[in-house]
Amino acid sequence: MAIIFSLNGEKAKEVELPKIFSHPIREDLIVQFFNTYMSNSRVPYGSYYFAGNRRVGHNLGPNHGISRYPRVSGTTRGVLLSNARGGRSAHHPVVERDWHLKMNEKQRRMAKYSALASTANIDYVKKRGHIFNVESLPVIIEDKFEKITETAEIVKLFQKIGIYEDIERAKEGTKIRAGRGKSRGRKYITPKSILIVVRNKEKIEKAVKNLPGVDVSSPEDLNAYLLAPGGHPGRLVVVSEPALEIIKGWDQ
Repeated sequence: MAIIFSLNGEKAKEVELPKIFSHPIREDLIVQFFNTYMSNSRVPYGSYYFAGNRRVGHNLGPNHGISRYPRVSGTTRGVLLSNARGGRSAHHPVVERDWHLKMNEKQRRMAKYSALASTANIDYVKKRGHIFNVESLPVIIEDKFEKITETAEIVKLFQKIGIYEDIERAKEGTKIRAGRGKSRGRKYITPKSILIVVRNKEKIEKAVKNLPGVDVSSPEDLNAYLLAPGGHPGRLVVVSEPALEIIKGWDQ
């Protein structure tokens, strides 16, 4: 049995979780889906095809006391070849490379169901590092939750339920990225916090957009990447009552 919370943060009633939350947890499929998802989201890149070949090189031929190497006219500087300073790259990246990985539809579905089942397992959620103080998971809130538009209301509700500490954990864990990405528009790394699953996300999305680590999704858009970021199952999930009704239909 799971608890349904009201907007006051109090226990409104209890409900039996859909059978899908008892699905066997296949961590291997979750990792496989994550790797497939990330590979398929890569943008192909490559070097300029003429890089390192934008010079004219001549070799003097034999009997000049130097190797027959293409050189800049009038100098001894080697060009064009991959082992020459300033020459072309031997095995540069090419845009024709195919990063795409395939995964069977049944495996994708099982990965999603496994990741969803892990969100109801307190041991998995704690192992992932989430901080919460509730008796049952996932956290279910009544249908009025989807109509909230103010961030302050969300914060108060999560504080009363006992899950706001996880957002503070994400805020404190935000750090500057180590590497070149600092100068490419992705300076900070923020840990993943709560995943909110609602039927209509238009209003709630605006209310939580400034809360660090929080994501919003509809049941139709759920996948193992959202439910188990990094391929690690057990994300802390908040589900609205209408969204739970949709998930019940997955049992067939």
